[in-house]
Amino acid sequence: MLDLTADVRTLTAELVDTESVSGGERPLADAIETALSRLPHLAVERDGDAVIARTELGRRRRVVLAGHIDTVPIVGNVPSSTMDGRLYGCGASDMKSGVAVQLRLAAAVPEPAHDVTFVFYDCEEVDAERNGLRRLSRTRPDRLWGDFAVLLEPTGGVIEGGCQGTMRVEVISRGERAHSARSWMGSNAIHGAGPILDVLRSYTPRQPVVDGLEYHEGLNAVFVSGGVAGNVIPDECTVTVNYRFAPDITSLDAEQHLRELFEDFDVRVTDSAPPARPGLDDPAAADFVSAVGGGEVRAKLGWTDVARMAELGVPAVNYGPGDPTLAHTRDEWVALDAVAEAEARMASWLSGTG
Repeated sequence: MLDLTADVRTLTAELVDTESVSGGERPLADAIETALSRLPHLAVERDGDAVIARTELGRRRRVVLAGHIDTVPIVGNVPSSTMDGRLYGCGASDMKSGVAVQLRLAAAVPEPAHDVTFVFYDCEEVDAERNGLRRLSRTRPDRLWGDFAVLLEPTGGVIEGGCQGTMRVEVISRGERAHSARSWMGSNAIHGAGPILDVLRSYTPRQPVVDGLEYHEGLNAVFVSGGVAGNVIPDECTVTVNYRFAPDITSLDAEQHLRELFEDFDVRVTDSAPPARPGLDDPAAADFVSAVGGGEVRAKLGWTDVARMAELGVPAVNYGPGDPTLAHTRDEWVALDAVAEAEARMASWLSGTG
């Protein structure tokens, strides 16, 4: 049973100690739903293993605070442990510390300056098709609407605006099979993949400034596959390329760019997720940056669910107490004082005193 009156440090440990590997979130979702249902100022709904809690105070603005409750698989790092002001355990950084902040805000700020929607969702750490926020954006988009949203992903306590888009393509070199003893009678597709790698080696990533934030793109080979047998000249070789692109272009622009780069080869898109612009010119976003970040904000170098909010027309940023470089590691940890600081900053903003 979660105690939402507990110190946020204690609550973070409780969350870490409740296993919730993707697909196994139900016990934690049940505990969150039960705890929030005890708060009379919130209307609580359940959608699968996602929980939505809303205030209905008639405020001029509505803000959305969202966080995923699942983790990557456990590797002997549950239950949690504490040492030198750090809480160690699976999900401590990504992102049960952020979820703890959400829960404390839900309990401790019953009269916020803005109406608030708290979203706790499942299956963020696995295939996009299973993502709980994706499901809600398609089946319950009205419940995700707001003037502004914050994803409490780990950012090291710095506001990160927008996110990069990501695209994976297979670039295919083709040849002709032959016996390796008579290689001149065929065409080696692996050798033919050399120009693909030449493009990648010589590529200069863009570093565009979007809405005042500098993004750094990346284009890299992440897999190479090819070959038939030890005595056969291969007739096909596939180089899988991942493109991380800034939010000043669309997914269609990104695909066209890759097809132009590899115009001499077959290009097949296998996965794609759109970027999100920072949206910092929105008054609600500007207020958040001023109150919580002290005016400091940087570009998000990676993809997060702010892109799903952007698709719904909701400007969103990333802000959480965890360190993103520790996410998914065996020794994942969060600084407990950083969790308390994130709670204090956001409570001041929500209450209108920041």
